[in-house]
Amino acid sequence: MTDGSLTSSALTAAYLRRIKTVDPRIHAVLRTDPTALRQAAASDVRHRHGRARSPLDGIPVLLKDNVNTRDMPTTAGSQALAGSPPGTDAALVKRLRDAGAVILGKTNLSEWANFRAAKPTSGWSAVGGQTSNPYVLDRNPCGSSSGSAAALAASLAQVAIGTETDGSIVCPAGMNGVVGHKPSLGLVSGAGVVPISAEQDTAGPMARNVIDAALTFSVLRGDEGVVRGEGVVRGEGAVREEGGAGLATRPDGLAGPAGGSLRGKRIGLWRLPSLGPEVDALMTRTAEKLRGAGAEVVQVTPPYQERLAQLEFPALLSEFHRDIDAYLATRKGPRNLAELIEFTRTHPAERTCFAGQELFEQALAAPPTTDPGYRAMRAELKDLSRRSLDETLAAHRLDAIAAPTNPPAWTTDCARGDNDVIPSSTPAAVAGYPSLSVPAGFVGELPVGLLLMTGDRRDAGLLSLGAAVEQRLKAWRAPRYLPSVGSGS
Repeated sequence: MTDGSLTSSALTAAYLRRIKTVDPRIHAVLRTDPTALRQAAASDVRHRHGRARSPLDGIPVLLKDNVNTRDMPTTAGSQALAGSPPGTDAALVKRLRDAGAVILGKTNLSEWANFRAAKPTSGWSAVGGQTSNPYVLDRNPCGSSSGSAAALAASLAQVAIGTETDGSIVCPAGMNGVVGHKPSLGLVSGAGVVPISAEQDTAGPMARNVIDAALTFSVLRGDEGVVRGEGVVRGEGAVREEGGAGLATRPDGLAGPAGGSLRGKRIGLWRLPSLGPEVDALMTRTAEKLRGAGAEVVQVTPPYQERLAQLEFPALLSEFHRDIDAYLATRKGPRNLAELIEFTRTHPAERTCFAGQELFEQALAAPPTTDPGYRAMRAELKDLSRRSLDETLAAHRLDAIAAPTNPPAWTTDCARGDNDVIPSSTPAAVAGYPSLSVPAGFVGELPVGLLLMTGDRRDAGLLSLGAAVEQRLKAWRAPRYLPSVGSGS
């Protein structure tokens, strides 16, 4: 774009054509923005006059459909919100628009970000139906940012936005063979995003490589120098400190995550053999590759995991009741959780894959967030989750903890629901610490990610390390859209 050999108009048109031809196989994109080509044309004018606003100026971005857009519906996958669009954009959408990004459209998600039924089916919503995994179409894309991850795997946009409470950015990224960054809590505004819990929710970037994720993160968190295109776009700035966006000059003069070498890095491998022998064997091969690049890899087991698993869900129930009531009060449709439960009960379209809304009902009956018992539970969660990571990082002098992000994708089955006991995302999610999934390899045709975690607000260092790991593993490959495992292409 800088030298004029590519225009935003050409790139946006190419993605729109690809959505039209490829998306009917995977059902990842709910709708495209009718103004996308006009946005792209405006970006081209800025580029021609040397006034590009940021590295994302003219770059097509897909948004998970729980992120408010003033000019398109925002449904969280439910017919309950399928009427009028929200009155305003989410704060992160305003940042993207101010940076010149092209809002390409909205992606499908697990309805209500997978917080409705006790046995949901990830990637299904009443609005968008079932999103498929592009690698093997009868396999699940994981939730809840399923559409965002599947769309990137299928090359339907350059970058996408996902959201996570626990695993909903990193698991879809791992299962669809792309990159997902869950930022430190509070670095990306949650204003205008359909909530589960303010104590854990965050939006974050998803992309096919770490550099694109880092550039998108710099805009989402509002790094003003990047948004205005100062310094970092042309490679004039020094490496950012840990509080910055994790960008630095690359040899080609573009902005990207600082890093490249793994020599001397210390990584703690949390193996999680419960995810199966094939995943464990992949982790062994991954560790060997990292050691071959000069990293020191030691085996670790972060403590307190059983207690975190006991406490997290009850705390989320109380927080969901508080936060969804506040959000629904801003929208037309059900005005609170009790009305939402009634809507789901009386609208058959909401129950065409799975019928349950047990989590809604349990949240309605949960103690309020003013309850001393709840407050003690959240305080213990915060303490134990942070100690779990901090103590492990300190005891082994680690730069990061690594773990498998996901098992091989399970077969999608509405009657059974998900098979998704995946513990690796929980410590960072509950602590509010950053995590990053990069492609690690495959079990047969199915991608598996490597989840990297580190301390609070150390997103810059994590992105830098992730870029180096990504370059060493070189694990990405394009999907083949096989109908099932064992099928020919």
